[in-house]
Amino acid sequence: MFSSAPGPLTKSDRTRAHIRGFAMRSFRERGYDATTIRLIAQEAGVSVGTTHYHFPSKHHLVQELYLDVQYAHRAAAEPVLETTGDLIERLGIVYRTGLEGLAPFHRFAPEFLSAAVSPRSPINPLSTESAPALGIVLDLFRSALAGAKHSLPTDFERALPNALVLGHLLLALFWVYDTSPGQERSFRLLERGLRLLRGVLPLTRVPMLRAPLRELLDLVAEVQA
Repeated sequence: MFSSAPGPLTKSDRTRAHIRGFAMRSFRERGYDATTIRLIAQEAGVSVGTTHYHFPSKHHLVQELYLDVQYAHRAAAEPVLETTGDLIERLGIVYRTGLEGLAPFHRFAPEFLSAAVSPRSPINPLSTESAPALGIVLDLFRSALAGAKHSLPTDFERALPNALVLGHLLLALFWVYDTSPGQERSFRLLERGLRLLRGVLPLTRVPMLRAPLRELLDLVAEVQA
């Protein structure tokens, strides 16, 4: 039988992974501003040219960091999602594990935000370059909705994940500025939002309210477009 196992890594693959590992550690320990291509090359024991060959700019390494954070988010959320079929609890799991995964970066978060805030920045969370990482979050919300005991109307189930992702980004923005111990204000804000969703989402099954609620979701889609 044919094996589908991947072959051994090439020397180029190993070098790339080596550089990537040092970059990820530097982002976690030093933040965005202090992490430079030259510093990464020095710590990895390779030339600046070799580092640029694998990662043309620091922005490319930030995208790798985004992926790392969201892979960890998915790994943390998926096992907990299996423990409940309650829709709001499932949404809360995705939101909470997302915030918890950001915790190691809180002291450096303003640096990343400053670099990402421009709509032209390739590390803006809504940029084309950031789509793979944001897609992981989107899939988590889709999974949270699909696995709930009580499903929403089909059109809402299709449209809601995009609104939930926007909520995730706005919550993360609030978290950046949250100086309370353990960013407890962010978690309180999340709990209030979840209570609001618990009251609002059942209304999507009420015929006279479906149209305005769907219009609201369409408006959110326009914001993200």
